[in-house]
Amino acid sequence: MRIITDHEQLRRIVDDYRAAGRTIVFANGAFDILHVGHARFLQGAAAEGDLLVVGVNSDESIRKYKGPDRPLQPLAERMEMVAAFRCVDLVTSFDEPTCDAILEIVRPHVHAKGPDYTPENLPEWPTLQRLGIRLASVGDPKNHSSSELIDRLRSGKPGAGS
Repeated sequence: MRIITDHEQLRRIVDDYRAAGRTIVFANGAFDILHVGHARFLQGAAAEGDLLVVGVNSDESIRKYKGPDRPLQPLAERMEMVAAFRCVDLVTSFDEPTCDAILEIVRPHVHAKGPDYTPENLPEWPTLQRLGIRLASVGDPKNHSSSELIDRLRSGKPGAGS
């Protein structure tokens, strides 16, 4: 099963990969409306190692930082969509606003983030440093924003290329 909701089961799986000398990569996001930026990000993350674990923010987590009218799709559906990418090995979720707690469970070798993140603006940077996790900047340098897409659609502005 590619979707793992039991964090203890997830810990056992990644521990087995680690014991086998495999490189574990963790990436995370809301994945509210999937777009090409997500595909490029996940493909870039997968290229950083042998096992790609993707953490998806829970519905409540998204509401805390994107507002009460988000997410647009429920967690189970967002997780299923992310799991459908062939470059993704495992998908899990987390309830906190940041992914620090799930990083403690997965303890990846690499934490993949989009190129718009740096140590200065990454909330989990202290956790990465403490655990010795390498930060990898992956994906398309063009900022693809789900929030901007949603705002454009809600305001009735024309679609892409207009």
